Amino acid sequence: MISLTCNSDLRAEITQNVTRFESQSHPTEGLRRAAVALVVVDVRGRPDIYSMDYDPSMSTECALIITKRAPKMNRHSGQWALPGGRIDVGETPEQTALRELEEEVGVTIGAEQIIGRLDDFTTRSGFVMTPVVVWGGTAIEFNPNPAEVAAAHRLPVRELHRKDSPYFQSIPESDNPVLFMSIGESWIAAPTGAILYQFREVAILGEQTRVSHFEQPHFAWK
Repeated sequence: MISLTCNSDLRAEITQNVTRFESQSHPTEGLRRAAVALVVVDVRGRPDIYSMDYDPSMSTECALIITKRAPKMNRHSGQWALPGGRIDVGETPEQTALRELEEEVGVTIGAEQIIGRLDDFTTRSGFVMTPVVVWGGTAIEFNPNPAEVAAAHRLPVRELHRKDSPYFQSIPESDNPVLFMSIGESWIAAPTGAILYQFREVAILGEQTRVSHFEQPHFAWK
Protein backbone atom coordinates (compact mmCIF):
# COMPACT_ATOMS: atom_id res chain seq x y z
CA MET A 1 0.00 0.00 0.00
CA ILE A 2 1.27 3.48 -0.84
CA SER A 3 1.81 6.10 1.85
CA LEU A 4 -1.48 7.67 2.90
CA THR A 5 0.04 11.03 3.84
CA CYS A 6 -2.09 13.75 2.24
CA ASN A 7 0.50 15.49 0.06
CA SER A 8 1.57 15.97 -3.56
CA ASP A 9 3.17 12.50 -3.69
CA LEU A 10 -0.12 10.86 -2.78
CA ARG A 11 -1.95 12.93 -5.35
CA ALA A 12 0.53 11.82 -8.02
CA GLU A 13 0.11 8.15 -7.03
CA ILE A 14 -3.68 8.32 -7.05
CA THR A 15 -3.65 10.19 -10.36
CA GLN A 16 -1.40 7.56 -11.93
CA ASN A 17 -3.54 4.69 -10.66
CA VAL A 18 -6.87 6.21 -11.70
CA THR A 19 -5.54 7.35 -15.09
CA ARG A 20 -4.39 3.88 -16.07
CA PHE A 21 -7.69 2.36 -14.93
CA GLU A 22 -10.13 1.91 -17.82
CA SER A 23 -13.41 2.89 -16.20
CA GLN A 24 -16.57 1.27 -17.54
CA SER A 25 -19.74 3.17 -18.45
CA HIS A 26 -23.18 1.56 -18.16
CA PRO A 27 -26.19 1.94 -20.46
CA THR A 28 -28.50 4.68 -19.23
CA GLU A 29 -31.62 4.15 -21.35
CA GLY A 30 -34.68 4.19 -19.10
CA LEU A 31 -32.58 5.06 -16.05
CA ARG A 32 -31.64 8.28 -14.28
CA ARG A 33 -28.04 9.46 -14.22
CA ALA A 34 -26.23 10.55 -11.09
CA ALA A 35 -22.68 11.33 -10.01
CA VAL A 36 -20.90 11.12 -6.67
CA ALA A 37 -17.65 12.69 -5.51
CA LEU A 38 -14.79 10.78 -3.88
CA VAL A 39 -12.98 13.78 -2.40
CA VAL A 40 -9.53 13.19 -0.93
CA VAL A 41 -8.87 15.55 2.00
CA ASP A 42 -6.59 15.59 5.02
CA VAL A 43 -7.46 14.42 8.52
CA ARG A 44 -5.51 16.98 10.60
CA GLY A 45 -7.17 16.12 13.90
CA ARG A 46 -10.53 17.53 12.82
CA PRO A 47 -13.55 16.92 15.06
CA ASP A 48 -15.49 15.43 12.14
CA ILE A 49 -13.31 12.30 11.78
CA TYR A 50 -15.28 9.04 11.57
CA SER A 51 -13.15 6.08 12.67
CA MET A 52 -13.37 3.34 15.26
CA ASP A 53 -9.79 3.73 16.47
CA TYR A 54 -8.49 7.07 15.23
CA ASP A 55 -4.87 7.60 16.21
CA PRO A 56 -3.51 11.18 16.47
CA SER A 57 -0.38 9.96 14.70
CA MET A 58 -2.55 9.73 11.58
CA SER A 59 -3.05 13.51 11.59
CA THR A 60 -1.29 14.03 8.26
CA GLU A 61 -3.10 11.19 6.52
CA CYS A 62 -5.84 11.37 3.92
CA ALA A 63 -9.54 10.81 4.24
CA LEU A 64 -12.66 10.82 2.07
CA ILE A 65 -15.71 13.00 2.63
CA ILE A 66 -18.79 10.97 3.55
CA THR A 67 -22.20 12.23 4.61
CA LYS A 68 -25.19 11.05 6.55
CA ARG A 69 -28.29 11.91 4.57
CA ALA A 70 -30.87 14.15 6.23
CA PRO A 71 -33.75 12.22 7.86
CA LYS A 72 -36.44 13.99 5.82
CA MET A 73 -34.98 13.20 2.39
CA ASN A 74 -37.42 11.49 0.02
CA ARG A 75 -34.93 8.77 -0.91
CA HIS A 76 -32.55 6.80 1.33
CA SER A 77 -32.96 9.15 4.28
CA GLY A 78 -30.52 8.67 7.14
CA GLN A 79 -28.15 6.50 5.10
CA TRP A 80 -24.43 6.94 4.56
CA ALA A 81 -23.58 8.46 1.19
CA LEU A 82 -20.93 10.19 -0.85
CA PRO A 83 -21.64 13.80 -1.88
CA GLY A 84 -23.60 13.63 -5.11
CA GLY A 85 -26.92 13.62 -6.87
CA ARG A 86 -28.82 13.60 -10.12
CA ILE A 87 -27.07 14.87 -13.26
CA ASP A 88 -28.88 17.90 -14.67
CA VAL A 89 -29.47 18.34 -18.40
CA GLY A 90 -26.27 19.52 -20.07
CA GLU A 91 -24.01 18.56 -17.17
CA THR A 92 -21.12 16.12 -17.17
CA PRO A 93 -20.68 13.76 -14.20
CA GLU A 94 -17.70 15.85 -13.14
CA GLN A 95 -19.74 19.06 -13.11
CA THR A 96 -22.49 17.36 -11.13
CA ALA A 97 -20.07 15.94 -8.57
CA LEU A 98 -18.53 19.37 -7.90
CA ARG A 99 -21.92 21.12 -7.82
CA GLU A 100 -23.39 18.61 -5.38
CA LEU A 101 -20.26 18.79 -3.22
CA GLU A 102 -20.78 22.53 -2.87
CA GLU A 103 -24.54 22.28 -2.36
CA GLU A 104 -24.41 19.48 0.21
CA VAL A 105 -21.17 20.04 2.12
CA GLY A 106 -20.32 23.68 1.36
CA VAL A 107 -16.98 22.74 -0.21
CA THR A 108 -16.02 24.54 -3.44
CA ILE A 109 -13.38 22.83 -5.58
CA GLY A 110 -12.31 23.76 -9.11
CA ALA A 111 -12.46 21.46 -12.13
CA GLU A 112 -8.64 21.36 -12.24
CA GLN A 113 -8.76 19.21 -9.08
CA ILE A 114 -10.61 16.37 -10.81
CA ILE A 115 -8.50 13.22 -11.10
CA GLY A 116 -10.77 10.85 -13.00
CA ARG A 117 -13.62 8.34 -12.87
CA LEU A 118 -14.24 4.90 -11.47
CA ASP A 119 -16.77 2.43 -12.89
CA ASP A 120 -20.43 3.30 -13.21
CA PHE A 121 -22.69 1.50 -10.76
CA THR A 122 -26.31 0.79 -11.70
CA THR A 123 -28.54 0.83 -8.64
CA ARG A 124 -31.67 -1.16 -7.94
CA SER A 125 -33.49 2.14 -7.43
CA GLY A 126 -33.01 3.10 -11.09
CA PHE A 127 -29.86 5.23 -11.21
CA VAL A 128 -26.57 4.91 -13.04
CA MET A 129 -24.04 6.44 -10.66
CA THR A 130 -20.69 7.73 -11.95
CA PRO A 131 -18.01 8.08 -9.23
CA VAL A 132 -15.62 11.02 -9.75
CA VAL A 133 -12.30 11.13 -7.88
CA VAL A 134 -11.39 14.66 -6.76
CA TRP A 135 -8.36 16.05 -4.94
CA GLY A 136 -9.43 18.27 -2.08
CA GLY A 137 -6.12 18.47 -0.25
CA THR A 138 -5.57 20.29 3.02
CA ALA A 139 -7.40 23.04 4.93
CA ILE A 140 -10.84 21.97 3.71
CA GLU A 141 -13.71 23.09 5.97
CA PHE A 142 -17.26 21.70 5.88
CA ASN A 143 -20.49 23.67 6.00
CA PRO A 144 -23.20 21.02 5.52
CA ASN A 145 -26.61 21.95 4.16
CA PRO A 146 -29.05 20.66 6.83
CA ALA A 147 -31.81 20.21 4.26
CA GLU A 148 -29.77 17.48 2.59
CA VAL A 149 -27.05 16.41 5.02
CA ALA A 150 -27.43 15.47 8.68
CA ALA A 151 -23.63 15.33 9.13
CA ALA A 152 -20.44 15.37 7.07
CA HIS A 153 -17.39 13.38 8.15
CA ARG A 154 -13.82 12.61 7.18
CA LEU A 155 -13.45 8.86 6.72
CA PRO A 156 -9.73 8.02 7.01
CA VAL A 157 -8.70 6.01 3.95
CA ARG A 158 -6.87 3.70 6.36
CA GLU A 159 -10.33 2.67 7.59
CA LEU A 160 -11.03 1.13 4.18
CA HIS A 161 -8.15 -1.32 4.76
CA ARG A 162 -9.58 -2.95 7.87
CA LYS A 163 -9.41 -6.74 8.03
CA ASP A 164 -13.20 -6.89 8.27
CA SER A 165 -13.68 -4.97 5.01
CA PRO A 166 -15.18 -5.83 2.72
CA TYR A 167 -17.52 -8.51 3.96
CA PHE A 168 -20.36 -10.16 2.07
CA GLN A 169 -23.88 -11.34 2.76
CA SER A 170 -26.19 -13.53 0.70
CA ILE A 171 -29.81 -12.49 0.24
CA PRO A 172 -32.69 -14.58 -1.14
CA GLU A 173 -33.61 -11.92 -3.72
CA SER A 174 -30.35 -12.23 -5.70
CA ASP A 175 -27.63 -14.65 -6.79
CA ASN A 176 -24.96 -12.02 -6.10
CA PRO A 177 -23.71 -11.17 -2.60
CA VAL A 178 -24.24 -7.81 -0.93
CA LEU A 179 -20.96 -5.98 -0.26
CA PHE A 180 -20.41 -4.11 3.01
CA MET A 181 -17.53 -1.90 4.15
CA SER A 182 -16.98 -1.55 7.89
CA ILE A 183 -16.58 2.02 9.13
CA GLY A 184 -16.30 3.02 12.75
CA GLU A 185 -18.73 0.76 14.60
CA SER A 186 -21.11 0.80 11.66
CA TRP A 187 -21.07 -0.26 8.00
CA ILE A 188 -21.81 1.04 4.51
CA ALA A 189 -23.46 -1.27 1.99
CA ALA A 190 -23.30 -1.19 -1.80
CA PRO A 191 -23.64 0.91 -3.87
CA THR A 192 -21.71 3.41 -1.71
CA GLY A 193 -19.78 0.61 -0.01
CA ALA A 194 -18.85 -0.90 -3.37
CA ILE A 195 -17.62 2.46 -4.66
CA LEU A 196 -15.48 2.94 -1.53
CA TYR A 197 -14.05 -0.55 -2.01
CA GLN A 198 -13.20 0.17 -5.64
CA PHE A 199 -11.53 3.44 -4.62
CA ARG A 200 -9.34 1.47 -2.23
CA GLU A 201 -8.50 -1.13 -4.83
CA VAL A 202 -7.93 1.17 -7.81
CA ALA A 203 -6.82 4.56 -6.48
CA ILE A 204 -4.76 3.35 -3.52
CA LEU A 205 -3.63 -0.18 -4.38
CA GLY A 206 -3.42 0.22 -8.16
CA GLU A 207 -5.58 -2.84 -8.87
CA GLN A 208 -8.08 -3.32 -11.69
CA THR A 209 -10.97 -4.42 -9.47
CA ARG A 210 -14.59 -4.34 -10.69
CA VAL A 211 -17.51 -3.97 -8.30
CA SER A 212 -20.68 -3.34 -10.30
CA HIS A 213 -21.79 -6.97 -9.98
CA PHE A 214 -22.18 -6.72 -6.21
CA GLU A 215 -25.70 -6.60 -4.86
CA GLN A 216 -27.37 -4.01 -2.66
CA PRO A 217 -29.46 -4.70 0.45
CA HIS A 218 -33.10 -5.26 -0.34
CA PHE A 219 -34.12 -2.12 1.58
CA ALA A 220 -32.15 -0.06 -0.98
CA TRP A 221 -34.11 -1.41 -3.95
CA LYS A 222 -36.69 1.38 -3.70
